[in-house]
Amino acid sequence: MKKFIYIFALVFTTSAIFTQDEELEVKGKVLYKDQVNSLKPPVPILDVPQSVSVITDDDIRNQGFRQIGDLIRYTPGVNTSQGEGHRDAVVFRGVRSTADFFQDGVRDDVQYYRSLYNVEQVEIIKGANALLFGRGGTGGLINRVSKTAQLGERFGSLDTGADSFGGADVALDGNIEVSDNIAFRLNFHADSLANHRKIFHGDRVGVNPTLKIQANSATTIDLSYEYADHERFIDRGIPTANGEPIEALKDFVIGTSDLNRTTLEANILKGSLTHDYADNGKLNFSVTANDFRKMYKNLYASGYADGIVTLDGYLDETARESTVIALSNVNEFDRGTLAVGLEILETENTNFRYNTFWSTTKDDNETFALTGTTARPLNFNLDADGNVTYVDYISDLNNKSDTDIEVTSLYLTGNIDLADQWQMVLGARYDDVSVKIKQYGITTPSSGANEGKGALDASKDDNQSRDDSYVSPRLGLIYKPQENMSLYLSYSESFIPRSGEQYKTFNGKSCGSSKVCEKFDPDVFENTEIGFKYDMDNGLSLALSYFDMEQTQAAEDGTGGTEVRALAIDGFEISLNGQVNDDNSIRFGLSSVDATRNADGDKAKEVPELTYSLWYTHQANDIFGISIGATYQDESIINSASGPKLPDYTRFDMAMSITPNDIDTVRINIENLTDETYFPHSHSDHQASVGESANVRVSYNRKF
Repeated sequence: MKKFIYIFALVFTTSAIFTQDEELEVKGKVLYKDQVNSLKPPVPILDVPQSVSVITDDDIRNQGFRQIGDLIRYTPGVNTSQGEGHRDAVVFRGVRSTADFFQDGVRDDVQYYRSLYNVEQVEIIKGANALLFGRGGTGGLINRVSKTAQLGERFGSLDTGADSFGGADVALDGNIEVSDNIAFRLNFHADSLANHRKIFHGDRVGVNPTLKIQANSATTIDLSYEYADHERFIDRGIPTANGEPIEALKDFVIGTSDLNRTTLEANILKGSLTHDYADNGKLNFSVTANDFRKMYKNLYASGYADGIVTLDGYLDETARESTVIALSNVNEFDRGTLAVGLEILETENTNFRYNTFWSTTKDDNETFALTGTTARPLNFNLDADGNVTYVDYISDLNNKSDTDIEVTSLYLTGNIDLADQWQMVLGARYDDVSVKIKQYGITTPSSGANEGKGALDASKDDNQSRDDSYVSPRLGLIYKPQENMSLYLSYSESFIPRSGEQYKTFNGKSCGSSKVCEKFDPDVFENTEIGFKYDMDNGLSLALSYFDMEQTQAAEDGTGGTEVRALAIDGFEISLNGQVNDDNSIRFGLSSVDATRNADGDKAKEVPELTYSLWYTHQANDIFGISIGATYQDESIINSASGPKLPDYTRFDMAMSITPNDIDTVRINIENLTDETYFPHSHSDHQASVGESANVRVSYNRKF
């Protein structure tokens, strides 16, 4: 209790440290965190000593983006991972993650595909940096900034569209002024999902009402509730042979509607209060409570040879409830800004997994022969030897766990004007992570009626716990030879606790009889970056950066000792975004990454050495605009250098917009214009995803 009293006292007393007041002039787009931690115009991206990509709601609409993976395709330094066909998964500069997602700065680490209907902008921040958002974010992170109610405004819009695959969607966004100091906004969407894969399908529904209350001239309250209900087919891709995906099987789909399916139901409640207690001081307080229920089950190819496919699978369910309380105090003074913050997170997570269980093999694997027909490439009722078989998901329990997580974080960060042309960003964050995991005992009979089936065994229950604490520093030095130009040098760190991203078990555990797993420290990531940013007078923004990142990981070496294995990553990025002139705009990004995963210099998986993207728009007149896009991804390793690889590819996209008046817009997006066959990612050697074939999407937007 004393710890919390001291922390709160520190947050509040910083309001008296600085009393001088000077207007800070900034230009351009800003990050969500900088908007929150600012009284006057917040820090522009030009003065952020780190690589950042921002995608606005207009970009999302114009390029026809439907999910996070679409954004990433046009973002340098980031590429997609398969996510086993049921979740967003991203590789940030060579570091794979399924948990480094945030919404309005609050952790959003449940594994699912996130919708974009209520997004104001998406921020992709690259490089390890725990100071901004806390543990994780080891290669980077994605933060979705939500649309909120706006005072003094009345507006609305309807977006609806359909594509040649058979998918359709509708979204509504409306804002009304209830009174002079109260505004209400409602965002709603419904999607019917379809793609190039023969039996893929899905539905998504989301609704998000928000309320803004101006309590007085210094105090604003924002309230938000979001409900999400998702269901979709899980597609794990196709097998490989001779070192690459088998292109002849590009229409081959494993599973059925009943056997490969994921569902999600989520309730997210948020409230925030901002109070300007002085001309140069502000308090921010927010509470977020969410409840997620996630299920996925699937079959996938774990082996392939001469037309015989080995299938494996599982059913996994997660229930997660989290509460996040955040408090920060911001002071501005004549030479900079100081922010002190506190975050408290509590999470309860329940997870269990069942293996598939085949009646013929009495385990989770069975072999099947390809039938030669695309409509039904496998007969799931007859194994490769012609024996009748069936599978169930509820007989063989693999694992079950209950996890309690408590995280207390305290951070201090400041932007300091050292001289007329020199700025410093300096700060540190302390995270204390307490994790308690109950692993339920599982027993597997070797013979009898229940042969091969895992079941609960209370005598083998295992209660484990671990506390991790770490201080993550951040240092940035910025030199501005002129107001619209900056050169920077930055160093930052982040870490992952031994419970990993999803809190199911302790990685590399050695708990002993005490059941307190204290043997290994957290995995630590360090990021060093130098860069150049230039905001041109015509509206273009140029950014160049070179980065060097390293992971330090402790693990058992098999002989009772430990070893440190390093993931070493370096590379450079180039981006050019904005208006070339009144009629032309461009978004260009290029990234080159060299990633090795151990002391022997073996190449890291899922890391294409070179990627680039281009989106160019020409506004021919007030009514008609046309865009052309291209993305390139280099060859990448699936698992190991000696195993299969994903070939390089180039994909072209195109879009047209027709705006006959101020309120109506029709857009035509043509994806994969040349109908290129490509494989963007693969979870394992025989699960290569098949990229979308040529597709036309027509959408209509009306403002009211």
